[in-house]
Amino acid sequence: MTRFIFITGGVVSSLGKGLMGASLAALLQARGYKVRIRKFDPYLNVDPGTMSPYQHGEVYVTDDGAETDLDLGHYERFTGVAARKTDNITSGRIYQDIIARERRGEFLGGTVQVIPHVTDAIKAFARAEVDGLDFVICEIGGTVGDIEGLPFMEAIRQMAADVGRANVCYIHVTLVPFIAAAGELKTKPTQHSVAELRGIGIQPDVLVCRSEHPLPDGDRAKIALFCNVRKEAVIAALDAASIYEVPLQYHAEGLDDEVLRAFGITDAPAPVLTRWTDISARIHNPEGEVTIGVVGKYTGMKDAYKSLTEALVHGGLANRVKVNIKWLDAEEFEGADVAARLEPMHGILVPGGFGERGSEGKIASVRFARERRVPFFGICLGMQMACIEAARNQAGIKAASTTEFGETSEPIVGLITEWMSDEGLQTREAGGDLGGTMRLGAFPAELAHNSVAASVYGSTQIEERHRHRYEVNAAYRERLEAEGLIFSGMSPDGLLPEVVERPDHPWFIGVQFHPELKSKPFDPHPLFAGFIAAAINQSRLV
Repeated sequence: MTRFIFITGGVVSSLGKGLMGASLAALLQARGYKVRIRKFDPYLNVDPGTMSPYQHGEVYVTDDGAETDLDLGHYERFTGVAARKTDNITSGRIYQDIIARERRGEFLGGTVQVIPHVTDAIKAFARAEVDGLDFVICEIGGTVGDIEGLPFMEAIRQMAADVGRANVCYIHVTLVPFIAAAGELKTKPTQHSVAELRGIGIQPDVLVCRSEHPLPDGDRAKIALFCNVRKEAVIAALDAASIYEVPLQYHAEGLDDEVLRAFGITDAPAPVLTRWTDISARIHNPEGEVTIGVVGKYTGMKDAYKSLTEALVHGGLANRVKVNIKWLDAEEFEGADVAARLEPMHGILVPGGFGERGSEGKIASVRFARERRVPFFGICLGMQMACIEAARNQAGIKAASTTEFGETSEPIVGLITEWMSDEGLQTREAGGDLGGTMRLGAFPAELAHNSVAASVYGSTQIEERHRHRYEVNAAYRERLEAEGLIFSGMSPDGLLPEVVERPDHPWFIGVQFHPELKSKPFDPHPLFAGFIAAAINQSRLV
């Protein structure tokens, strides 16, 4: 029977529930168990697809085309298990589905209520597609006491009755702050948070206590006494040098042992942690370092590029070097001395994004990389900017632009209105809804046999995840290729450009998709590994 682990948070947000859940999943995997992780988001947005990156961080996209919370990226990176649409749900989606059913008359005139209709929907989500799984880990967004989170708390309370208390484990993540004036840690916030949780009927089995200082044995015993948990189940969670050391830290604290004990499992095999010890060794013993300049528009909110950041780290792990990331605001490049900012960089990356703001700075960065022969990597909008730069500065198409920024006589990039997916022909109209209307999810592409991209992948057949509304206009292909920008990857029907490159450049690749979404520390994406390798060569030249 599948067992369920529910993770809640208290005191403050951003305590690392997602990272803790991903680490626990990795530890259970290391013992041979099959695990899946899910995220419950109490906010009323249907999905994070229309939310500003400054509000929500990046939007993580699954193979099956769901726009999800960035924590699902942690889940995939730590477990290697591909996330699905059924792994992330919001209050907005639940209410949307229930109201649609009510409008269709499915409730036969009955009163629709939070209990049982909303809570039943939440429980159904938790129990969907669990065949063959040993554990399902469900993280509840927000903190205990949030009004919008109450239906989720009630639902997971009910789960203990539905599947049996022995098949449910509750983990509560809290803050144990250090008060500098008093010179001591304070356990009272944790006590109050657990009291709040117990007041709605949930007794935690394990407490994970985030702190900047080690948790003394006396404080651990005090928390255990007041919160009605075993002393051994009070797990200290200190800051780590790298997020990829967190599984090892939690194992040393006994987190996986205590979770298994909560289920009455005392004969579990010992974990095989060589994957994580190898990664830790690479992090602590780099053989060099490189500096990558990321020219974007959301640089004030690093979580907007979470998967990108981690993929660059993974590229460093693959090459045994430390990657220093310099976040460069594209708007500051407009009319500025671009060379002064970019000359110290060993590689330049222009990531995805939406809207015109900062676009001229991105184009200037592409030109610098092309002319100075600095390794360049363009992702999604970054690839589109590379095509516009070539059109303007090499092909002489001075009006080259994208219809995303307004009407243009030379639409190097335009709105895609039709494409094929597993569900058949997809169509979109200008001015339509923004939510869930992009080219989303995994799509295949074919690479030219003699291309740099094919040599990097080691294959001419690839499948990568997309999230965009606009495509490079293949009608300009001949004119751009005449200037050395080769369309080396196309959709299987030959209509949509997927990869562009400059074979005469040390490393210049642009991709329409988001390869960072598939990169993992133990399986770095080949494009990022190749980009960092090129940056290493560049560092030897300067």
